[in-house]
Amino acid sequence: THKPPSAMLRSLVGSEMCIRDRVIIHMKKNSLQIDRKLIARKRAETRLKIYGIISISIALIMLSTLIISIGLSGYSALQQAYVKLDIIIEGEKITDENGMFSSKKALLFNWDGAVSKALLKEFPSVKKRSDKKSLRSLMSSNAGFELREYFQQNPQDFDKKITLWLTASDDFDQYLKGRFNVEVLEKDRRLNDSQLQWIDFLSENRIADLKFNTSFFTNADSREPESAGILGAVVGSSLTLIITVLFALPLAVMASIYLEYFAKPGRLTDFIEVNINNLAAIPSIVFGLLGLSIFLSLFGLPRSAPLVGGLCLGLMTIPTIIIATRASIRAVPPSIKDAALGLGASKMQAALHHVIPLAAPGILTGTIIGMAQALGETAPLLMIGMVAFIIETPNSFTSAATAMPVQIFMWSDSAERAFYERSSLAILFLVGFLIAMNSLAVILRRKFEKKW
Repeated sequence: THKPPSAMLRSLVGSEMCIRDRVIIHMKKNSLQIDRKLIARKRAETRLKIYGIISISIALIMLSTLIISIGLSGYSALQQAYVKLDIIIEGEKITDENGMFSSKKALLFNWDGAVSKALLKEFPSVKKRSDKKSLRSLMSSNAGFELREYFQQNPQDFDKKITLWLTASDDFDQYLKGRFNVEVLEKDRRLNDSQLQWIDFLSENRIADLKFNTSFFTNADSREPESAGILGAVVGSSLTLIITVLFALPLAVMASIYLEYFAKPGRLTDFIEVNINNLAAIPSIVFGLLGLSIFLSLFGLPRSAPLVGGLCLGLMTIPTIIIATRASIRAVPPSIKDAALGLGASKMQAALHHVIPLAAPGILTGTIIGMAQALGETAPLLMIGMVAFIIETPNSFTSAATAMPVQIFMWSDSAERAFYERSSLAILFLVGFLIAMNSLAVILRRKFEKKW
């Protein structure tokens, strides 16, 4: 019944070899499974990277398409049609007894008539009154004002023959740019055949030409598109943003410090935090209604002023800055605050002298992003009257003003083609400024942030 020792030894060795083979086979199976999982994981990561690249590429293509389409519509606004005229103004009709420019006489002088007279010299064959009126309409209605401004600044040129480039009308301008449809019937066009022939004559003889449109950057709004500019809107937006940051930043930082270091956990604190998050998602027009009912109706602040616009946008921006500030404060290691408290500093001293300076890059980034968002808002400003037609550049926080988004809205709603191209150029200017602000936020965050 008993096996010999040699047989037992062979059976033991055989069983060990069997166990070892099983272990090896099991390890190989596990290894194969691990390899398959690793390969599947790498493939998933590769797919995720490809999806991310495709998403970013689609976003960049859409952004590029948007900017290019707007640019193709608005680049022509960088040029404006001007007409070169030889003009002589008698000084005795404009100057006073001392030979100085007289504002009273200038108001009575027919500057538009002087422009028409100079233009008619180029077309001596035009005799009919209707033709003269059509010829005069080729010049901007503000050409006489430009002539008056020139002699007010250069009184020494009275009684001299001078050559000036004066602004042409918007239809003249669109025709030179190739944006005027001449295939339409003459009765349906804003320029008749005679006017087109006159424009061709002026252009061929280099009397009319396209030049850089400096008025777009130096003028405020105007009823005439050839004289309209963005300076008033840019200054209005700047004044509004100054009020916004002065109003929103201190309140947001103080609220963040209170919620992080002084507010006791409870229903009240939870209620405040929930409402801060909700305020960040409320439609911007609600803040316009709030500003209309409180700042204008209750407090009686001036309508269409950067002061009111800045306060409305500040209310809208405060939740954004609070969220960014709290995140920046939490990113600072608690040991900084604990060390300050251990050395005898109060909670307020620890927060203001130690934590806030280290959290400043994140706070600054959130503030810039909030300002960029406020810069592009239109609805709150419409509700408080900043949609008014303003022909002068504002010079104070209580002056009547408009803002860049509102200016673009007003121009895009106008019928003239020249206003459309100016609104497109203003959009490019606004988008470029927003991109610059967001880029500045990224640069400041990378430069000043500290890694713990």
